[in-house]
Amino acid sequence: MSTPNSLSQSATLLIEVFTEELPPKSLRRLGTSFSEGIFGALKAAGLTTESSKVTSFATPRRLAVQITDVLSQANDYPVREKLLPTSIAFDADGKATPPLLKKLSALGYADLDLSTLEKAGEGKNEALFLNVIAKGAALEQTAQTALNQTLSKLPIAKMMHYQVLQKNGQLADVQFARPAHRIIALHGDTILNMSSLGIDASNQTEGHRFLAPGVITITDADQYENTLEKQANVLASFDKRRTQIETQLLKAAGADLVLMPESLLDEVTALVEWPAIYECHFDEEFLEVPQECLILTMQTNQKYFALTDQHGKLRNRFLVVSNIETNKPDAIISGNERVVRPRLSDARFFFQQDQKRSLASRVSDLGRVVYHNQLGNQLDRTKRVQEIAIGIAQKLQVDDKLASRAAEIAKTDLLTDMVGEFPELQGIMGRYYANHDGESAEVAAACSEHYMPRFAGDSLPATQTGTILAIADKLETLVGIWGVGLAPTGDKDPYALRRHALGICRLLLEKNFSLSLPELIELARSQFPQKEVQEKADAAAIYEFIIDRLRAYLRDQSVAGKPFTSAEIDAVLSQAPAQINDLIGRLSALREFNALPQAAQLAAANKRISNILKKTATPIPTACSSKLLQIPAEIELFQALEAITPALNAAYEQRQFVELLKALVALSAPIDQFFADVMVMDPNQELRDNRLALLQQLHQKMNLVADLGKLA
Repeated sequence: MSTPNSLSQSATLLIEVFTEELPPKSLRRLGTSFSEGIFGALKAAGLTTESSKVTSFATPRRLAVQITDVLSQANDYPVREKLLPTSIAFDADGKATPPLLKKLSALGYADLDLSTLEKAGEGKNEALFLNVIAKGAALEQTAQTALNQTLSKLPIAKMMHYQVLQKNGQLADVQFARPAHRIIALHGDTILNMSSLGIDASNQTEGHRFLAPGVITITDADQYENTLEKQANVLASFDKRRTQIETQLLKAAGADLVLMPESLLDEVTALVEWPAIYECHFDEEFLEVPQECLILTMQTNQKYFALTDQHGKLRNRFLVVSNIETNKPDAIISGNERVVRPRLSDARFFFQQDQKRSLASRVSDLGRVVYHNQLGNQLDRTKRVQEIAIGIAQKLQVDDKLASRAAEIAKTDLLTDMVGEFPELQGIMGRYYANHDGESAEVAAACSEHYMPRFAGDSLPATQTGTILAIADKLETLVGIWGVGLAPTGDKDPYALRRHALGICRLLLEKNFSLSLPELIELARSQFPQKEVQEKADAAAIYEFIIDRLRAYLRDQSVAGKPFTSAEIDAVLSQAPAQINDLIGRLSALREFNALPQAAQLAAANKRISNILKKTATPIPTACSSKLLQIPAEIELFQALEAITPALNAAYEQRQFVELLKALVALSAPIDQFFADVMVMDPNQELRDNRLALLQQLHQKMNLVADLGKLA
């Protein structure tokens, strides 16, 4: 990185592109990309210093970056680059060959005195090197290139094509996110000779469209933000504007709670340059509509902030963020209240119309909705989910009628007007309509809960039926989509199968459902009559896929604030557990066991036993015969194992993993003595097989909780 010298001046650089209103949902990303692109290019050219600081600005009508301590000229620097072998660089007469001249021209040294080139090496290895002091980059040219390249690489979903009138009277075709009107390029108080998007740079921008219309002159790059705020009614910093909006919303809410989704805050921040908060109201009669509908209507359609009381009940007042600050906001308030009324009326109409038909009456209509061309329609899918849910309920020995009914009607709210208008309300409206239809509370709750968890960290179902249906729904999706050859590859996962797999893991583990994961996969596979689907939906591959998600989940868990290690997780999962609900208990027990003085020795012994058993090519007897034991050490180990086996089995059955692992300490000394005195691979096959059988029995008991060898 360059440092200032006597020939270079350091000052703050400001570049701003002033446009028509930019896409609000991507403004924050545009601002970040713009500042990073400009700064990255200047830094690479050696025009910034160690003390340079970057500030990004983004408003609805401008993208800007301010960088302190930018040099007008970068330091000169040495360049030494291998060109060509001498035999190729010069001909027989010692004249430069076309390849050499072409190489020098490409590097920008077409007029270089060839006698200054350096020769290095001997004989056939002699080569020609360029060895010069290169001129440091000039700010003006570098900033021009940086601006052009940055603008061309901004994350703009859709470009606008328009024409700009040039000084020569000709029209130039330009494309950008929105038509640009001005560009500022200032180094300190000096205007840089730059242009882009058909516009020459100056030191002028424009203020707030309504509060400070007209041209604003920026006399110095350091004064940009302050000038816009004081003279132009523009808060240029996206982050400062967002913070101010959040603060004002909380103040205006008073004793109520304001609903501020991050995405809504970002979007509203991108819509205003000088935020002002106003309180509005709607008729209380609309509160009879489910509040989720009203909230979503206000947030999605109008960008309003809903308010609730301390208990979460929606209030009939809401807050709007305006781009106009005024002492007489009556027109703004009444205008927003007038606009929201028909939206809320629509929501109420949808709700009232939907309730005229029960969810049960809509089940047959699911047959007209295609789910997947290889997996049938939504009715086919509903029947599969229903059978899986019934099977799970039966395995848990709970009422399968509730699970069956919930599965039958859970997807029918997809056919309602409300969900058609707001897909985000699927499940939520199902619960309201099920309650209206007189369904049991458990079934109604499952209509909503079966989508849980919707994302990482989301809540889990509160009801047993909801949990059963959530597992069934995710299993059907995972097996079905896998079965049509759409398993995730790389970063592509269009059907969110990774999220479904993680959801299954969380539901089984956190709800402590003692269910066999392989059996659940087979239960889901059996619901697909298509032979090709069953063949592609390989049970082993799906199991490994789910376990892989489980491994990632367990890495985020901890005991006493200490995350589980990869070795601990591998030790548990390498046992290919059928039931996963007790994994946290196993890991916690393993952590406690690992703190024992004998843990390292037992882990090493276990690993040694694993290696011996893996190398055994012949079948090992299922049981060790005490009659074939000869050496005292093997007799002692056999007796010690026999003595603690009942306690180990009892602890395992009762899931007392800590007690089980601690009981293994009694085997520490006999195992050490066994390996010291006994030759396992005895020439006598009968003795050898019996000792292998003893080790196999020992290995099985030691690994009831986890593969202890993984800790070695």
